Amino acid sequence: MASPFSGALQLTDLDDFIGPSQECIKPVKVAKKPGSGVARIHIEDDGSYLQVDQDGGTRRLEKAKISLNDCLACSGCITSAETVLVTQQSHEEFRRVLETNKVHAPGQRRLVVLSVSPQSTASLAARFQLSPADTARKLTSFFKKLGAHFVFDTAFSRNFSLLESQREFVRRFREQASSRGPLPMLTSACPGWICYAEKTHGSFILPHISTARSPQQVMGALVKDFFAQQQCLTPDSIYHVTVMPCYDKKLEASRPDFFNQEYQTRDVDCVLTTGEICQLLEAEGLLLSELEPAPLDSLSSSRPTEEPTSHRGGGSGGYLEHVFRHAAQELFGIRVAEVTYRPLRNKDFQEVTLERDGQVLLRFALAYGFRNIQNLVQKLKRGRCPYHFVEVMACPSGCLNGGGQLKLPTVAGRELLQEVERLYGMVRTEAPEDAPGVQELYQQWLQGEASEQARRLLHTQYHAVEKGSSGFSIRW
Repeated sequence: MASPFSGALQLTDLDDFIGPSQECIKPVKVAKKPGSGVARIHIEDDGSYLQVDQDGGTRRLEKAKISLNDCLACSGCITSAETVLVTQQSHEEFRRVLETNKVHAPGQRRLVVLSVSPQSTASLAARFQLSPADTARKLTSFFKKLGAHFVFDTAFSRNFSLLESQREFVRRFREQASSRGPLPMLTSACPGWICYAEKTHGSFILPHISTARSPQQVMGALVKDFFAQQQCLTPDSIYHVTVMPCYDKKLEASRPDFFNQEYQTRDVDCVLTTGEICQLLEAEGLLLSELEPAPLDSLSSSRPTEEPTSHRGGGSGGYLEHVFRHAAQELFGIRVAEVTYRPLRNKDFQEVTLERDGQVLLRFALAYGFRNIQNLVQKLKRGRCPYHFVEVMACPSGCLNGGGQLKLPTVAGRELLQEVERLYGMVRTEAPEDAPGVQELYQQWLQGEASEQARRLLHTQYHAVEKGSSGFSIRW
């Protein structure tokens, strides 16, 4: 099972991260009192902090509660087994909102919306020995039993993320001669990778990253903008929760770029990991397999109820495969029937090429895990990166192996991952451009594919994080 989550966000170890961990820049809370004078802080052997006053008196200091707004992603806690204390990204907060809703008058209740990732569904399906379709329907029943009003599948929002990535790559490829479209284009769906890129390589790497929002944040825009309009509600009247395979998604949801200043609300209010859903089930004394199924809700008027769907190209969203097929057809008029992957250094670094008459027209790659990401970045810095496009994911083996996925004590990790991959592959796939409701929303909600509305709601930007000084940055 995933790491316990009880008021504190425990991020799993990334054993292949580049640098050593540092102490959190905000480890303790010091209450200032008038006339208290100068005091020293003493660190005990167990890591706790004592305030030592001038008169020799001591007082144990409480740990500061650091919200994700305070977090600078300094690498001290985000990439090691340190703890970040979170107040708005936990299943306890989710339960508190549900309980508050029950005691409020009908006009004061918030509409509770859940958006579930296909990767989480596959992990839960493996845990409870169900099919992905049955898992999705039983999850819907469980959430509505708790007090949720609507449950969506984020495969729908991933359609928009894939389509925007396809168009962005074609535009960049055509503009590369004028240096206005830097290549390779690197995917943006993994917040762990984005966090690393912003704080470690900053302005050098950021122009290469796709501006397309991740499926989670596209769903945030769909729920808080389109769906809110359909329900005749303001965005702050909706409490939007996503279920994700990764702890880093909590950080992504807390980015200022996804905060609505007018209504003082986030596109995604709370992110729960797959493991936290099991904790919720345990707290209710329920087994998912024993619940009655209920149909998923749909954001499309052309399909009133939803069945789980997926996309070709693996468990991390299929960005490489969809962009590759689209680019081959759009740029060179070549229809790709089957995408052939060629492993390079390891299974987490693979290459795909499009050739004609012995000439390589497109060279794509996927790079999973920080070791492969580091090698990719070094090639870029040396001007020796041969790729036009790279699908980048922080977790080895990609999103199906995310840090928030379930771990089973009776099943070996590799065996469990293979079962999750098998279940994920059972779901019916569809091309994003053919998905019911997608073109309808492009016209009705976004006012066209290349509109300013589409750019604002389906794309984002990145920010280089200024490096703070630390002992690890000193060259002795």
